[in-house]
Amino acid sequence: MTDKPTELPMLGWREWVALPDLGIAQIKAKIDTGARSSALHVVTLEPYQKGGENWLMFTVQPKQKQGDFLTECHAPVKDRRLVSDSGGHRQLRYVIETQLNFGSHRIQAEITLTNRESMRFRMLLGRTAMNTHFIIDPNASYLQGKPEPINKVNP
Repeated sequence: MTDKPTELPMLGWREWVALPDLGIAQIKAKIDTGARSSALHVVTLEPYQKGGENWLMFTVQPKQKQGDFLTECHAPVKDRRLVSDSGGHRQLRYVIETQLNFGSHRIQAEITLTNRESMRFRMLLGRTAMNTHFIIDPNASYLQGKPEPINKVNP
């Protein structure tokens, strides 16, 4: 244990997160220091080529109980990795890298894409993404506040 004081921002065990590169203004995420990798719930996933690079088109359902609200996202493939879930099942997942906003704090993080339909949270943030950026308070929730929704104006 260290006595070194820190000036890192605090996160609770769950937080609102924005993923601006993907057009996701707000999504609830569970902060899970027991998980190594982070995961985002995707409904559909289609790989494609763009400029000779591997890309993904995927749809995200950021709101748990609003199945008709989907956001279409595009991102370059960073990697494919075998990931073990909490039940020990291994799955080969696509990995992307994107910006995550927690209140006024911004980080770049690798996110695996998978179906989290049966999970309570559409996003899970593992310790690799949080390492050296935040301190986690497991007794608190939503310490960084809720991001502003994106107001889309119809033409």
